[in-house]
Amino acid sequence: MTISYKWLSEYLPVTVDPERLSRILTSIGLEVESMTPYEEVKGGLKGLVIGEVLHTEKHPNADKLTLTRVSLGSGEPLQIVCGAPNVAAGQKVVVAPVGATIYPVTGDPLTMKVAKIRSVESQGMICAEDEIGLGTSHDGILVLPADAVPGTSAADYFRPYSDIVYEIGLTPNRMDAMSHWGVARDVCAYLSHHDKKDIRPKLPVINGLKPESLSFPIEVKIENENACPRYSGVSIDNVRIGESPLWLRQRLKAIGVRPINNIVDITNFIQHETGQPLHAFDADLITGRKVVVKNLPEGTRFVTLDEKERSLHAEDLMICDEKEGMCIAGVFGGLHSGVTEKTKTVFLESAFFEGIGIRKTSFRHNLRTDAASRFEKGTDISATVQVLKRAATLIKDICGGEISSEIVDVYPKKKEKTEVVIKWHYIKKLSGKNYHPDSVKDILRSLGFEIIKEGIDELRLAVPFHKPDISLPADIVEEIVRIDGLDNIEIPDSITITPAVDENFTLETIREKTAGLLAGLGFHEMMTNSITNAAYFSDAEKATMVTMKNSLSAELNILRSSLLETALEVAAHNLNHKNNHLRLFEFGKAYSNSGPGKYQETEQLCLLLSGNSRDDSWKQKATATDFYELKGAVETVLRSIGIRAEKQEEETAEKLETRLVWKINNQAVAEAGIVKKNRLEKFGIKQPVFFAGLNWELLSRLSATQRVQIREIPRYPAVQRDLALVVDKKLSWASIESAVQNIRLNNLREIKLFDIFESEKLGTGKKSVAVNFTFQDPEKTLTDKEIDNWMHKIMQTLEKETGAEIRK
Repeated sequence: MTISYKWLSEYLPVTVDPERLSRILTSIGLEVESMTPYEEVKGGLKGLVIGEVLHTEKHPNADKLTLTRVSLGSGEPLQIVCGAPNVAAGQKVVVAPVGATIYPVTGDPLTMKVAKIRSVESQGMICAEDEIGLGTSHDGILVLPADAVPGTSAADYFRPYSDIVYEIGLTPNRMDAMSHWGVARDVCAYLSHHDKKDIRPKLPVINGLKPESLSFPIEVKIENENACPRYSGVSIDNVRIGESPLWLRQRLKAIGVRPINNIVDITNFIQHETGQPLHAFDADLITGRKVVVKNLPEGTRFVTLDEKERSLHAEDLMICDEKEGMCIAGVFGGLHSGVTEKTKTVFLESAFFEGIGIRKTSFRHNLRTDAASRFEKGTDISATVQVLKRAATLIKDICGGEISSEIVDVYPKKKEKTEVVIKWHYIKKLSGKNYHPDSVKDILRSLGFEIIKEGIDELRLAVPFHKPDISLPADIVEEIVRIDGLDNIEIPDSITITPAVDENFTLETIREKTAGLLAGLGFHEMMTNSITNAAYFSDAEKATMVTMKNSLSAELNILRSSLLETALEVAAHNLNHKNNHLRLFEFGKAYSNSGPGKYQETEQLCLLLSGNSRDDSWKQKATATDFYELKGAVETVLRSIGIRAEKQEEETAEKLETRLVWKINNQAVAEAGIVKKNRLEKFGIKQPVFFAGLNWELLSRLSATQRVQIREIPRYPAVQRDLALVVDKKLSWASIESAVQNIRLNNLREIKLFDIFESEKLGTGKKSVAVNFTFQDPEKTLTDKEIDNWMHKIMQTLEKETGAEIRK
């Protein structure tokens, strides 16, 4: 939500400086995410001066350049070389002297310096309007009226509009603050409470709106009263469509709204002023002079303002005339009923639409408009007529015309205000502060609440229509606390709590231990959204994924099936910010769909490596991360939780190459590999990325069943033996390791690969691997005879199962 400081200040009866206003907004729950100066003309014309051209002559070395002398009102005239064809003596112009910076409409800022142009010194620049941001013309220099005074600063002469703009992070329940009026109401409530004064917002006086004629009545009929409980409208004839006045254009541009024409600009202004969306129809295009609010049949074709033909859903609420649809209610206008430069009569709509239906329609057609966002959160049903009068008055003042109908207000079932009963002790219990009853009542009245009945220990309140989210006593306490200020709640000397007793804490302990281990290995934990972008996945992948029916946005529309894509988003973000060396991990949920209604949710752990594992230093060169570093990290995690995989197998995969899979009971518990280039390209990543995914749900359950065994440090020495084997080049280390482990030698403590050698002398397609074996018996010192016997078994097994040749 964007708020203009100058616009908001018009509704405040006292002056509040921008910094204090920022603190107040954050204090009352309207968190200020940014506070940015706004300049209609970039740079604000600072340093530029009004000058008078005293003399011109042809440049001695260039036919298309003119040598001028320009007075700035005092001091010596400046010699300036000018290339504009329209420069002439006696003109009043805008000059950028040496040291001034200009901000062109297109291009980078330029600071003036003394320069030689074709061997002639130039002491500044005579400016065209596009060179200083005042327009788009570059036909020649900007010539000012004759009464412009040389020496006047350009900023004082043009007075470009400036403002301060607040970006407010609104929570979904604060629809009452989606307007300048709503924010002003809250600020005044805060000031009244803290400054001990009765401060009320200065809202425009809206008097009765009397028709000048009844020449253009429009009949309104609501067929779907649940979706549209109230509909108001009025006709305005003989309007003049054109550019809006300067003040209106400046207001809209300051908050990022592009001016279009006076009618559309007024509806946008009113929406941001009051929070009530409006829509203007060309009344001459309303067939039968009748507006019908209804649903059209499924599949009806409708062309919207963006010239796209859309297929309507049966639940889409439409504003129709006697013949066809004119507008998707509360969402987007139609191409053939909107206001154009030919419009003479306007029918202005101010309505209340049910929020859920508007939200569904908005997402269904991917039309996330300002109007839809307000209707879906809830607007003030009591304000439709008042806002209509405010807008019609502005249209009369700005666009001319006359009110040509009575105000139509169709309100079949008048809505009653929500009533809430709150007890004094409940306010103290929930807020932690003992408020004086008078302070509570003053705060609530300043926010628009009506005190229906006051008892000894309770208040009965009527909730204003502009706060449709309030229905519980807790909501009332929230209103009191935020106006008083969360910082004003005293922190007690002691806090009484009842410790929670969780009998099933083992899984959480295992997870916390693993997170600590990974942090010790140099990894950083990341946290990502389970909802991601369907564009990352192929159609085959999406067939088994969970798609969002009512997505938050077009980029967040599917639940991830693995943690890879969201991890790559984080990697891409870091790489774009020059953080090129990454060691990341995350615990998160992945989702799958194996059939109608058969959804699965599993917890996973992912590891991601990229860049260098070690930086350059005086002692050693940088070391690039590789697959084996990732493999080691996975095995370290498995060992730390007491898990030993029965198999390690290489398998192909769509997303990973050099993919290694760890299995227990033929079920994959972990995988690791290099992310394929075509997958990285979707995220704009150009350097290698290594990724591992672990089925944490299964691994943590297996780990929880492991018994912790403690044994003393061996008193007898370990014995090591080395063995060199010539094997097939394609044989994996996992095959060798598995063959030895299957012998089940009780005193074999460790198997370690310490060398690989390849040479044509070994034979075609052969390699030599050197393996170290560590033996140890906790009860005695091992003899050479025992170790030789075990080594003989190992050699026989490797020769038989792997085809290895023992190197002597």
